[in-house]
Amino acid sequence: MQRMTALFSAALLTAGLMSVTAQAQETAASGTEQPQAAAQAQNFSDDQLQQFADASKEIAVISQDYTQRLQEAEGEEAQLEVRKEANEKMVQAVENSGLKVDTFNAIGQAIQQDPELMQRVQEMAKADAAAEGQGS
Repeated sequence: MQRMTALFSAALLTAGLMSVTAQAQETAASGTEQPQAAAQAQNFSDDQLQQFADASKEIAVISQDYTQRLQEAEGEEAQLEVRKEANEKMVQAVENSGLKVDTFNAIGQAIQQDPELMQRVQEMAKADAAAEGQGS
């Protein structure tokens, strides 16, 4: 359960990073701590950061979709089911990017603590989006 909350929190962070409105209050309420992730923060390769940016874009879309579904879900059990489904899709997006969930979460936490790292990831995401726009 803690892993699910950590991923969902990281997803909401990245959704915010990508300028998507997300409902962080409910998922942040249970809170998670991974102090050792911050210690590893500076050891991420450009490839890992690019994978994080790619996964973040996918997660932002998933998060936006499931935030709406969560708001529409009636009752605690229905909301839990929506969260579970969203989490599974987010895990898949992370794994499809080539990262492990723990690495994705560690990068997400490092970004919260390091504005320069956040800027690097944002620039990677923007450059990737620009390249996609020219590729058509």
